[in-house]
Amino acid sequence: MPKVKPEKKFRKHEEIQKQGIAFNKTIGQHILKNPLVVKTMVEKAAIRNTDTVFEVGPGTGNMTVKLLECAKKVTACEVDPRLAAELQKRIQGTPLYNKLHLIIGNVLKSDLPYFDICVANLPYQISSPFVFKLLLHRPFFRCAVLMFQKEFADRLVATPGSKLYCRLSVNTQLLATVHHLMKVGRNNFRPPPKVESCVVRLEQKVPPPPINFEEWDAMVKICFCRKNKTLSAAFKVSCVVDSLQKNYQMYCSMKNKPIPEGFDVKQKINDILVQSGFDKKRARTMDIDDFLSLLLAFNEQGFHFS
Repeated sequence: MPKVKPEKKFRKHEEIQKQGIAFNKTIGQHILKNPLVVKTMVEKAAIRNTDTVFEVGPGTGNMTVKLLECAKKVTACEVDPRLAAELQKRIQGTPLYNKLHLIIGNVLKSDLPYFDICVANLPYQISSPFVFKLLLHRPFFRCAVLMFQKEFADRLVATPGSKLYCRLSVNTQLLATVHHLMKVGRNNFRPPPKVESCVVRLEQKVPPPPINFEEWDAMVKICFCRKNKTLSAAFKVSCVVDSLQKNYQMYCSMKNKPIPEGFDVKQKINDILVQSGFDKKRARTMDIDDFLSLLLAFNEQGFHFS
C-alpha cells in the first residue's frame, strides 16, 4: 500500500523542530513568540531598575530577556528542566546571566520568593490557584501582569449583573484592583493554543479587608451555588444548614455560651437574612460591599463559615 505523506503533521511541528524542542501542550507549554506582545507586557509592568521581578513559566526566555534588561533581578520558576536549560544557555556568557535566579519546579508547590513585580505567561490550567496564591502572598508586591485564557480574564473583571460575574470575580476583586490590558490572538504563541488570550494587570489592595479569606470564600461559594436564586433559597439547602449548625455549636462551646432549648438553626439563618435585607437578593447582582455586609451580619450572630 502507498505510504501516506506526513505533510500536514510536518507543517504542524515545523517551527517546533526548528527549535529542537518538543513543547508539551498538556502542561500548558505555549511559548509567546510575538515580540510586540512581550514588549507591551513588560512596559505595562512599569519595572524599575531596582526591582526584583518574579516570572512564572519563562519557557525559552523570550520574556525573561526583556525583564532582565529592565530589572535588578529576575526570579523565574519553570516546571520543565529542558526549557530551563534552554533559557540558561540563551543568556550564558552575557551580563544578564548573573541577574537571573532560576527555580525548577511547580510554582503551586513552592513558596513564592520576594518580588516587587510578577510577570507571567501562565499555563492556563493553574490560573485560578495561582491567582489566589499570588494575591494572598506577603509581603505585598506592586503589581502583576499576567496572561490568561480570555474567558478566565473576562471573569476576573466581570461586574455585578453581568453573565460572567461569579465567585472568581468576587474573590479576586476583594483582594485586588483588576485591569484588562489587551487581547492576544492564538497565533502569537508556538504552538497555538485552542483559545484566545488576554493580558490582565492586578494590584493588591493595601491594606486588605480585615477578614478571614477562607471563611469569606466559603460564604461566597454558598451564594454562587445558585447565583440566580435568592439567598433565602441558597441558605435553605440542607448541607448548608448542617454546616452552619456545626460551626455555631463550636462557636458557642468556645464562648461558653449555652444554646437555647429548641433553638431552630434554619429559622435563625432566615431571620439573619431578612433582618439584614439580603433574603431576596441574588448573588449575581451583589457587589463586594454587599458580601462584606452579609458576612458581618452572620458573624455578629455567632455564625461562621468553613
